[in-house]
Amino acid sequence: MKKTPVALTDGLSRLLANTYTLYLKAQNFHWNVTGPHFHSLHRMFEEIYTSLAEAVDLIAERIRSLGQKAPASFSEFSKLASIHEEIGHPSATDMVKRLLEDHEKMIALIATLFPIAQDTKDEATLDLLINRTEEHEKTAWMLRSTLE
Repeated sequence: MKKTPVALTDGLSRLLANTYTLYLKAQNFHWNVTGPHFHSLHRMFEEIYTSLAEAVDLIAERIRSLGQKAPASFSEFSKLASIHEEIGHPSATDMVKRLLEDHEKMIALIATLFPIAQDTKDEATLDLLINRTEEHEKTAWMLRSTLE
């Protein structure tokens, strides 16, 4: 087994922390959304956090497959994440805007990991990154469309 660069597992740990934080934010919004579009946003936010919950597991298992321990506490996540938890209760429109911004941050973060995985010819991690990019791009498109 070839040695995995620390930059890759560190990057995956940041991806995990951000994914978990975004999961928590989407679940918060699911629980607390109000307004005339309550039903559709409540459902959309549930779809988002459900997808993110699955992703958290996949990312953590990839880190473990590469021989490292996955971060697994709020304190570790808060140190690693660039996405911040939501404090307060924004309007429904602001919830959509914040999730859109966060999904765009996720796309940018994942893009920084591609060269590292490509350099090491880590096809499994590349596959994970491609799938996560597709999911974040699709979600960003749906959120963006909701704002139009």
